This record gives sequence, C-alpha cells and structure tokens, in this order.
Amino acid sequence: MKTFRTKNYEIRSPKIRDTIGARFAVMTDLHGLEFGEGNRELISAVYKHKPDAVLVLGDMIVREQHESLLRAGNMLSELASRYPVYYALGNHEYKNFTTEKHRSQYMEYEENLEKAGVRFLHNQQACLEIAGTKFTFHGLELPLIYYHKPNSPKLSLKVMEALIGTPSSEGVHVLLAHNPKYGNTYFSWGADLILSGHYHGGVVRLGEHRGLTSPQYILFPPYCCGDFRKGDRQMIVSAGLGEHTIPVRINNPRELLMVTMKPLENQE
Repeated sequence: MKTFRTKNYEIRSPKIRDTIGARFAVMTDLHGLEFGEGNRELISAVYKHKPDAVLVLGDMIVREQHESLLRAGNMLSELASRYPVYYALGNHEYKNFTTEKHRSQYMEYEENLEKAGVRFLHNQQACLEIAGTKFTFHGLELPLIYYHKPNSPKLSLKVMEALIGTPSSEGVHVLLAHNPKYGNTYFSWGADLILSGHYHGGVVRLGEHRGLTSPQYILFPPYCCGDFRKGDRQMIVSAGLGEHTIPVRINNPRELLMVTMKPLENQE
C-alpha cells in the first residue's frame, strides 16, 4: 500500500498578531491515488491536525482519467464539510478545463465540489479571517505554455499581474501557484507565503531543497522542494502526494504539508 508522511512547517510573520496563529493543510499532486479506501488515511491525517483551512495546489486528478476525478472529488467534498477548502488548478485540471473533449466531465467535477463548499480560484482571490488576522488566498492559473517540456517561457511580473492582479497591503497574502519554476517572479509579486508543488520532490530527492529533475524534464530545478525565504516572504514547495510523468520516487516520500503561521517570537 502506498504511504505518505505529514511534513510540518512553522512560519513566523510580523503580520500575525494572535498567539494562536493559523494552520493550513496543504495538498497537491495526488494524481488520483488513494491512501486507504476512499482516501481515509489522508482524510484522517487532516482531521488529526485540525487546520483552519485546506489549501489545494492542483493536479489532484489525472487528465482523461474519470476515476481520478471521483477519488479526488469524494475526498475534497468530505474535507469541505469541516473546513474551508481553496483550490488552485494544476496543469492536469487546466488541460481538462480548456479541452473541449473533456471539459464537460471536468466541469461536473468542479460544480459538484463547489456545491460541497470548495472554492476554486481561477486567477481569483478569497478572504478568510483567522484569529483576528485577515488572510487572502490567491490562486494562480497559468496557461499550458508555461508547462512545456523542457522549455517554457519566462513568466514576467507584468504578465503575472495581468493574470492575477497585485496584493494589497492589508493582512496576510498566500499565493497558491502550482508550478514552482517561476519562484523568483512569485517572490517579486509580494505574497507573504507562496505554496507550490508540481515537481514531485525532484523525483530523486538529493536533500531538503534539491532534487534531480521535474515533470518538465529540468535537471536540478531551482525551488525544487522544501522551504525558501527572501526577507519576510517564504515559499514552500511540496513533494506532493502522488506521481505521474515520471512514476518513480527515490529518497522522496509523498507528503501532506501542515503549515502553521505564528507571530514573531518577540511579539508573543
């Protein structure tokens, strides 16, 4: 049976005022896998940590595989009965979303999840107040050209702002951006916390922040896995829960992330 680990990150931010802070369950790249019948093990792991919200970074499904939509849909519907769930698309969802042959089946998936309470962020934002702090979640949805193998264009800040706008100065801004290739642009954009996946931990994990390759066939990709910081801004890249393009993992456990944001230690 396939297994996963729960990886915990703690972030200190001057924008968090209450000592309670906020906790997010972060999942990405499930690719239609099941951990126990109906993904019961994955659901139970989320319940155990009692997050304030569940953040989904995309590729929960496999394009053109209907059963993967059912598996992800059933699990996320159950989680949405307890928690706010925010969902940014990965390349697999986006491919179905924009392909006429599969669009109707995919839209049924989205519509059923929206009825269950899941909020899809198609280059949109949603706000949630947690322990007196306003959080704004931004879902970045990139056209498929930015997933081309092995060469894809640069993502300029100007193009990103045209897609998703700019963050305000109020509260904490969390960017859900499936593809970590454009980490430099994400940092420049101004989110307090950036969450990505897509690289599957580098397939062969070489260390906390390094892996061998990615689904885009980039060797030793920057922002491959783990946490990265620039000033007060932090980026966390999940190794994901499944695999697809290169169906191998070496020294690279599947993972569910728990990200806790707290005030600076001298603020408590």
